[in-house]
Amino acid sequence: MNTFLAFGREHVERHFRKTGQSVYMHLKRHVREKVRGASGGALPKRRNSKIFLDLDTDDDLNSDDYEYEDEAKLVIFPDHYEIALPNIEELPALVTIACDAVLSSKSPYRKQDPDTWENELPVSKYANNLTQLDNGVRIPPSGWKCARCDLRENLWLNLTDGSVLCGKWFFDSSGGNGHALEHYRDMGYPLAVKLGTITPDGADVYSFQEEEPVLDPHLAKHLAHFGIDMLHMHGTENGLRDNDIKPRVSEWEVIQETGTKLKPMYGPGYTGLKNLGNSCYLSSVMQAIFSIPEFQRAYVGNLPRIFDYSPLDPTQDFNTQMTKLGHGLLSGQYSKPPVKSELIEQVMKEEHKPQQNGISPRMFKAFVSKSHPEFSSNRQQDAQEFFLHLVNLVERNRIGSENPSDVFRFLVEERIQCCQTRKVRYTERVDYLMQLPVAMEAATNKDELIAYELTRREAEANRRPLPELVRAKIPFSACLQAFSEPENVDDFWSSALQAKSAGVKTSRFASFPEYLVVQIKKFTFGLDWVPKKFDVSIDMPDLLDINHLRARGLQPGEEELPDISPPIVIPDDSKDRLMNQLIDPSDIDESSVMQLAEMGFPLEACRKAVYFTGNMGAEVAFNWIIVHMEEPDFAEPLTMPGYGGAASAGASVFGATGLDNQPPEEIVAIITSMGFHRNQAIQALRATNNNLERALDWIFSHPEFEEDSDFVIEMENNANANIISEAKPEGPRVKDGSGMYELFAFISHMGTSTMSGHYVCHIKKEGRWVIYNDHRVCASERPPKDLGYMYFYHRVPR
Repeated sequence: MNTFLAFGREHVERHFRKTGQSVYMHLKRHVREKVRGASGGALPKRRNSKIFLDLDTDDDLNSDDYEYEDEAKLVIFPDHYEIALPNIEELPALVTIACDAVLSSKSPYRKQDPDTWENELPVSKYANNLTQLDNGVRIPPSGWKCARCDLRENLWLNLTDGSVLCGKWFFDSSGGNGHALEHYRDMGYPLAVKLGTITPDGADVYSFQEEEPVLDPHLAKHLAHFGIDMLHMHGTENGLRDNDIKPRVSEWEVIQETGTKLKPMYGPGYTGLKNLGNSCYLSSVMQAIFSIPEFQRAYVGNLPRIFDYSPLDPTQDFNTQMTKLGHGLLSGQYSKPPVKSELIEQVMKEEHKPQQNGISPRMFKAFVSKSHPEFSSNRQQDAQEFFLHLVNLVERNRIGSENPSDVFRFLVEERIQCCQTRKVRYTERVDYLMQLPVAMEAATNKDELIAYELTRREAEANRRPLPELVRAKIPFSACLQAFSEPENVDDFWSSALQAKSAGVKTSRFASFPEYLVVQIKKFTFGLDWVPKKFDVSIDMPDLLDINHLRARGLQPGEEELPDISPPIVIPDDSKDRLMNQLIDPSDIDESSVMQLAEMGFPLEACRKAVYFTGNMGAEVAFNWIIVHMEEPDFAEPLTMPGYGGAASAGASVFGATGLDNQPPEEIVAIITSMGFHRNQAIQALRATNNNLERALDWIFSHPEFEEDSDFVIEMENNANANIISEAKPEGPRVKDGSGMYELFAFISHMGTSTMSGHYVCHIKKEGRWVIYNDHRVCASERPPKDLGYMYFYHRVPR
């Protein structure tokens, strides 16, 4: 009752021993079977005054058969003396006020994620007298697409003229180009309903004029005007509607193994994660991460030490939150099969649904996504971007000298050759995953694809059901060949010629990681800049040998290019605008950022590119990315120091980069002037990427560093050792070895864009494949290894 932090039963004693705080409020919810009436049925429903805690109820329990009762009491440690609440006679007034405030407060997650909770929608003022044009438009039951582009997701039917148009990409967590809104601005027709959400109970209706979701009491009549019988529409699992997924039914069904009877799995390592609303990208990545022994040992294996030495507020400590999540997934405490009596009762009631509840990663998501504009939202995200974001957090929050993300770390050798002088330059960079291009030109079923495309277009023109999907079959060997082939370097500046010239680049592995993560580059942009996804089948191997991609370094007879940097030329009319734009990072053009992100570049790198090029468009920002993509902080978040920000940004624009492990001396001086030790200031700045405000927060949340100066010095020495290992690949940061790997996990994506759809993870455990689909964990019958997006391989001896 001092910090208002909450602890489970097994951790409250640890907190008392650590802090000496002795007063805790014990909250408990009891679940009881309802009392039956004389006729055998439950008594009539009445308002339950015994529920006063703002907690989620168990969805697996039938509310008609069970009732809840909340209990609250104060517990005084170490004697465990209990005082029932409310109790105004024995408690001081301030304690009573504090207890009442806790018991009546709303869940913090309701405040944090307001969009994920149901609210009372207003009735649209246009619903009663909505004008509908008699233009003969009839909406077919499937085959929809935007009238202005080819998108087939996030489609909205205008209830005035029957136009089918796409929504904005950020609305309802789906992709789109905003054509529905453009149509409203052109015509003024106010109401639209989202196709795929129509059921007998209603649909998602949006009022452009009122700028909010609304209710339409006459929706059935308005839909019937366009030939839609609302009473015969129905939805499907995961909130997806039958008509919404029909054009891509194969992908959704195959990846989720729909139609097969999957056996639920229980026990350690078989715990699911609840979907918090488009959080499946996080769940899939974390399931794969905690199937790796190095991560299990680093966090769950060190649980007592991490919990004992966690800061005073463990909710703001990365290692504590990682350990908590890992323990929940691996302990088996939250994945227990129903007891025999419960199974018999469920079978008798024909309600047997043997599915786990899973654990909720709310606190973990809130921490790892804070201050991140995308991951902190409720929108769907790219699993690959989250994986790199997580690796970055692991790197910045190392547990002493132990860094489990080293298992992904490898060195890439890039060889660039000037086509005119034939001279070469070899460079090395650090990477954490292998991005594999999709070799569409190597499809083995081209005739089938051509025939399907002709049939599909004919069906669309005649408003007939679409034919069964034909997916391009791409050999994995062709994708690997495309990865290893030389590529042209645009705007290559030859230091030998002191001028631009033609250049080619090849990439090879300077070291092979312990665990190889392979991303299939399925997402790209069309010629019209509309994002699209390659719907392909690739025969990914269970055993992967990439030893032939080992780098060889400078070869006999090769001559190196002179080590001369190209001149930086900025047009005169752009200099003032560029420097002005560097002052305020909040004005970044997000549309340019998303265009670059869809090309496969890290989101934070895209934000920096647009920022440092002064919002001059995606093309100029793309050139910045090409120039800076080899820098060690390329994918780091955009952070500006609290003082001298414009100067630092300007230095980055002109290619001046400093050592990651050497914070700016002027910022160190600012922190030390506040009374903190120099070692404390340096460690805080290193942990927060030299951000002054975050560094101060870090110092206050890590008070143990002030008391243990030797530990800070040790961390500094470790950081200096990291600089040496960066310069010398043979150091401990790179775990080189054989290039022979075996597949043990893969993450699949369903949908047309990383900003929409659903993620599922398959992991091979104890000799068999297991599917992790949010909270559901089952034995896999037909793992769709050919449709994955990210593949996880571990090294095997040759």
